[in-house]
Amino acid sequence: MQIILITGAAGRIGTMLRTRLAQPGRTLRLLDTSAITAGPGEEAVTASVTDLDAMTQACQNVTAVIHLAGIASEAPWPQIREVNIDGTYAVFEAARRAGVGRVVYASSNHAAGFRPRADFPVPEYEFPAPDTYYGVSKVVGEALASLYHSRYGLDAICVRILTCGERPHTVRALSTWLSPDDAGRLFEACLSVPSPGFRVIFGVSANTRGGWVSLDEARALGYQPRDDAEAYAAGVIAAHGEPDPADPVLAYLGGEFTLPGKDAEIPA
Repeated sequence: MQIILITGAAGRIGTMLRTRLAQPGRTLRLLDTSAITAGPGEEAVTASVTDLDAMTQACQNVTAVIHLAGIASEAPWPQIREVNIDGTYAVFEAARRAGVGRVVYASSNHAAGFRPRADFPVPEYEFPAPDTYYGVSKVVGEALASLYHSRYGLDAICVRILTCGERPHTVRALSTWLSPDDAGRLFEACLSVPSPGFRVIFGVSANTRGGWVSLDEARALGYQPRDDAEAYAAGVIAAHGEPDPADPVLAYLGGEFTLPGKDAEIPA
C-alpha cells in the first residue's frame, strides 16, 4: 500500500490533486492546518508544516511527500521565513527522519521571476532570479531539495508551477496556465518515475501561446500535457484586449510580481 502525504491539502492545488491522484492501492494522507474531511482512500491530519515533531509523525510509513503548504503570495519577510522556509526545512527533515524516499516540492516560476522575455524559454536549471520574498523562499526550498538529495539520497523534484487554476483569466495566463488535469498528470509523473534524483521542472500546460519555459525535464519524467489555454482565448481577449507587447506584466516570467506594487514597505 502506497501512502502519499500531501501538505497544504486543503488549498487550491491540493484540492485539485485529491481526486486526480486517487487510485487503488494508494492512500492519500492529507495534512493542513485547516480541518479536512477524509474520503475513501484518504487520511486527514491537522498540523502545521512548521511543527517538526508533527511532520515527522505524519511522515511515518509514507512513500512520498508532495509539499504544497505555504504562503502562496508575497508577504512580510518574517511570515515567509517561518512558513515557506522553516516549514520547508521541517518537511525535508521530517522525511529524512522517517525514511521517506521522495519529496515533490511545489516551487514556483517566481524563483526565476525576473528572467526577461529575451531569455524565453527559461531553462530548468537557469540561475535563480527571484522576484519577491516569496520567490526567494522557493529558491531556498530548491536548495534544500538539492542538499537532501546530495547528502541523504532523497529523490527530490522541484516543480516550478506557473498559473494553476480551473481556467485562465488573464492574457498572461494564456501562456502560463497549468490546468487541473495536467497538474494531476504532472504530479503523477513525479510520483511514478523511477529514481529521478534531484530535478527542477516547470509546470505548465501545452498552451498554443506558451514557450515561456522549457518542458524538457518534465517530459523526461513522463509528463505529457494535454490541455491548452487557447480554448479560453476568445473570452479572455474579449474581456482584456489583445496582448500589448509593452505591457510590463508580460516583460518578465514573474508577471505582476516584478512590478513596484510588490515592493516591501519601509516603516514610517
